[in-house]
Amino acid sequence: MSSKFVSLNPEKQERILNASLKEFALKGYENASTNEIVKLAGISKGLLFHYFANKKELYLFLYNHFVDVLMKEFFNELDFTGRDIFERLKNLMILKNRLMARHPEIFNFMMSASMEASEEVKEALNDSKTELMHTSYGRLFENIDLTKFREGTDIQRTINIIMWTLEGFSNQELEKAKKLNKDSLDFDEAFKEAEVYIDMLKKSFYKSH
Repeated sequence: MSSKFVSLNPEKQERILNASLKEFALKGYENASTNEIVKLAGISKGLLFHYFANKKELYLFLYNHFVDVLMKEFFNELDFTGRDIFERLKNLMILKNRLMARHPEIFNFMMSASMEASEEVKEALNDSKTELMHTSYGRLFENIDLTKFREGTDIQRTINIIMWTLEGFSNQELEKAKKLNKDSLDFDEAFKEAEVYIDMLKKSFYKSH
């Protein structure tokens, strides 16, 4: 977070963040207007650009800020007592659904950002996403029960296959929503389909009983 923005009183910070979130989620990066943001936030344009050099800096700050907010809640609430990797993945999807219901505007913005086509921010968003995946996957698979895997399984490559499958599935669902011009996913339907993939992966990599 920019040191100037941190020094701002929390109520004004909240207004700027919420106004930006709403505008970018609704219109995407290219079409979002900083005039609308300052109007919604009840501040001057000069004040906004005192904290953020330009629209790009504001957008990327917003993205990284809300990723941090969601990740903090996510890892505080995810149940790490269960050591079965596939049960943990199912719990992850249930928790994601709960967070979506709790923060619909944040998830609308995140969904919009995941489909953002603007070259001005696309590379930075991809870099942030890659870094997030590397840091979060390590925590996600902490202390999993390795004894359930078939003998001779290459655990690291197997985890890669599992995550690439679910990542590909997630991207496919986002593309589907984009083509249908939906601003949100039918999570219940997507969850049922994801469970099919998880069960297939489980049968492929776990010992048979």
